Parts: sequence; C-alpha cells; structure tokens
Amino acid sequence: MSPYGVGFAISALALGGFGIGIGEFAIMGLIPEISSDFLISVPQAGYAISAYALGVVVGAPLLAVFFARVPQKIMLIGLMLAFTVGNFASALSPSSAYLVLFRFLSGLPHGAYFGIASLVASSIVPMNHRARAVGRMMLGVSLSNVIGVPLITFLGQGLTWRMAFSAVALIGLCTVLSLTVFLPRIPVKSGASSKQELRAFLLPQLWLTLLVGAVGFGGMFSVYSYIAPTILDSRNAPIWSVPAVMGIFGIGMVIGSTIGGILVDRSLHLALWGLQIFNILVIGAFYFTGQYFIWASVNILFVGFGVAIVPAMQMRLIEIAKNSQSLAASLNHASLNIGNALGAWLGGIAIAAHFGWTSTGLVGALLGLLGLIIFYGSMMLEKRN
Repeated sequence: MSPYGVGFAISALALGGFGIGIGEFAIMGLIPEISSDFLISVPQAGYAISAYALGVVVGAPLLAVFFARVPQKIMLIGLMLAFTVGNFASALSPSSAYLVLFRFLSGLPHGAYFGIASLVASSIVPMNHRARAVGRMMLGVSLSNVIGVPLITFLGQGLTWRMAFSAVALIGLCTVLSLTVFLPRIPVKSGASSKQELRAFLLPQLWLTLLVGAVGFGGMFSVYSYIAPTILDSRNAPIWSVPAVMGIFGIGMVIGSTIGGILVDRSLHLALWGLQIFNILVIGAFYFTGQYFIWASVNILFVGFGVAIVPAMQMRLIEIAKNSQSLAASLNHASLNIGNALGAWLGGIAIAAHFGWTSTGLVGALLGLLGLIIFYGSMMLEKRN
C-alpha cells in the first residue's frame, strides 16, 4: 500500500512519535529552568506538564469524533501541523500563564495522532504482527527519550528552555513532510461516522480499560515528572546527571516497546497482568533507591521498561471497540495522559507536604496497585459476561 514500503510508512509515523515524545517529556527536565525564568515554584512550573496532559485528554475524543470521515493520512498531517504551531507558540510564551495555555493547545493533537497512527500501522501488516507494528511505531517515543530528550534538555539547560520547544516544532515540520511522502492513501472506512465512533462510549469494558490506564500508568509519571529535582538532590549526582538519567529512562522505553509488542502478540491478557505487577514493584522501589544516584539510575531503567504496557492497552481497546476503533485508539493516550496529570499532581502534593522527593515512588506504587484492582474487576466482568 505504501509507495516506498511498509518500513518507511511506519518510520514516518514513528518520527511523529519522536517529536511528540520530546515535546511531552523534555519539559520535565527543564522544570527548574522554567521555574527560575518565571520566578515561580517547581510545583507551579509543573502545571505546564498537567496542562499538556489535559490537552491530550480533551483533544483525543473530540478530534477522533468530529473528523471521523477525514482520510487518515490527511488527519495525521493536520494533527502534526497543529502540534508544530503549538510548540512554536510555547517557545514564545511571555509568561507562565501563556506557557500553560500553549502547552494545553500543543497537547490537543497528541492522543488522536497516536490513535490513528496505531490503526494505520496495524492495518498494513499481517494480523499476527499487529501489536509489533504498533510497538515499532511507538519506538519513536522511546527513542525520543534516549536521544531527543537528553539532547533537548542539554540544549535547554545550556541556552534556554525556549530553544527546546523551537527544536520540537522543527521536528514536527519534518514529520509533516515524511507523512506526505511515505504514507499510503487509506480510504475512509465504510460506515465511518461520528455517530458510529460515539457508540464506543456505551461499552463498559472501554471505560474500565481507560480507567486502568489513567490510574495505573499515573504511577510512572508520579516519579518521572519530578525526576530532575529528585536526581539533583540525590547523593553523588554529577552535573550531567539529569540528561543521563533521562537517556537511561529512554533506553528502558526502547526495550519495553520492542518486547511489549512481542508479548502482546503472544497473549494480550497475560501481558497486561504481568506488566502491571512489574510496574508496581519497580516504581515502589524508587522510594528506596531515589536518594542514591547509581541505584536511582538503574531503577529508572526498569521504570522506563514499563511502557511495554502501552501497546498492550492499545490492542485491548482496539479489540473491545470493534467498529469504533478510531475513538477507542485515541482514548488510550487520553487515559495515559490523565495518568500523567494525576501522577504529577499527586507527586507534587507529596513533595509539597515535605515527604521528600523520593515519596513519588510510594505514590506511584499505590496508583499502580489501584489500577491492578480495577483491571481485576474488568476481567471478572468479562468472564461473567
């Protein structure tokens, strides 16, 4: 279907994930610089993280429903253009209030992009390789944390955080060009409509799965949202510690995205059970390791591996939704970014209450445990039905 082959098509989709990943995660390493520039506290600067996540939550269902009849290639190009404009505007923010607003606008295309990109990636490979194709598309996000986020963080710390957002916008423009050239023309699915997509909201299992993602995945963001000040506060942390740790987190994400797709193609439900339990353990361990730079770095590698659950959640939503897959797939990243906002908020509360930077590990473990309980209820309901 693709004019240059499946590999180039998935790579173009992954490039968009690469830019979005940097746009979402790099700010977490630049919170101290933003706080200093606008003369606000670190938790107040963290509102920009929550605003982006809120934009994802709002934009994912609205865009998926209102543009249900738009061809997927055109939709993806439009979403990346909007993302690019939002990041250019973020770089020009005259105050923290404007930065929060522009981060919200930058987040609007996020969920819809990944949802539609997942559908496109899974539609151009054999059925038994669908989760792996989604995992390869998600490698863009993982590689952004290995290469892009450390480099952009270094750029933002060395020059200004505004340069970081400008660089993200340039990657967005490159993605628009790549999607235009490498993606095949995919016709609109027969019967696709806003009404058809909205029927997904009538499925109880859809809501339970989204709740698992919103609560359970929030644990990772509780730790990662405040990774920069936590690492800088740890013992024996060198000056280059923050970009290094963010790169280590990205390596874990690359491994997780690769292995996660393989695990899901073999057994979706077993992958979901195992990965959730794994995440609870490694996130909770950060409470004990976070004050020691070396141990914290090793721990963060395993926390990054936990994103292996993302393709698992994506495939479960597609499986549940049947004829409303665009909305369901887009809602996956909406739920994960509710987790982003929830984790950052609760982690900030624990820090503001003087429980220490590493208290985010305990907050994250409790969120993961609650997500696992919800998943158990979902499985019991599915079994009874």
